[in-house]
Amino acid sequence: MPSRRRARVAATAVALALVVPTMLSGCSQIADVIGQFPGQAGSNASVVVPTPVPQSSAGTKPFDSQFTYDGSVRLTSEVADGLELRLDVWAVDPKRTMEWTATNEKQLGFAVNIVDNRVDEKAVLAQKRRVYVSSISITSQTAQTSGQVSSPFQFSADPRTLVPSDTLRSDRGLLLNSFQGGLLVPTTSIRQLPTDTYGITLEFALNVAVEGTANTDTSFSQQTVYQYLPIAIFADEGQSTNGQSTGTSSTNGRAPGWGQTTNQG
Repeated sequence: MPSRRRARVAATAVALALVVPTMLSGCSQIADVIGQFPGQAGSNASVVVPTPVPQSSAGTKPFDSQFTYDGSVRLTSEVADGLELRLDVWAVDPKRTMEWTATNEKQLGFAVNIVDNRVDEKAVLAQKRRVYVSSISITSQTAQTSGQVSSPFQFSADPRTLVPSDTLRSDRGLLLNSFQGGLLVPTTSIRQLPTDTYGITLEFALNVAVEGTANTDTSFSQQTVYQYLPIAIFADEGQSTNGQSTGTSSTNGRAPGWGQTTNQG
């Protein structure tokens, strides 16, 4: 999916409250978190928004979602020249995304990594521009045939609490481009949605510290990176409140009718 990139500099400083999910490994729903994204980054900080919020309506179903079509998606953000932040998201259970309905539990996993294209991928860390992530938040917005909007899924955490204690970290956050790899969240859950939901968009916000010159502690700058992930939601069998068919899926788990000009019955 192509990405649109734009950057802006915010004028006011804000501190993001961090709420640690207590049972992330158990696929828990984070219901009582802050759930609020940093709408303003700190002074001297840029905000990277590589993907526009998807526009959908009840008349444009099925909900436009590369994630639903493929079962996984990679969203990329250029946080500096040749320095790419990668957010990979995939379906965990059900793996067949056409089985993601309003009433069942929908599990997804995601990972955050950084690639410095100026150096060889096998280069030592001192030759790479380091990127630390200090917080990650996810909020949601539903698309419903009734025209109502809700935010049923929220997630907020300090990435340093989600990985083993021997991973490289500092006051700046968790180091993404270490030999140990970046941030991995194997599974988290989106639970029950309003019954007329035909799509949900997740908004990821990551606070990162980006090194301007490799191995130079004085060259770091703060950024907030946003990414938007639309996910289609299908009707339960025998239910047609959202106007979507629950026909048979293909063996690759893709939703029927995706990427085609004609509807399948």
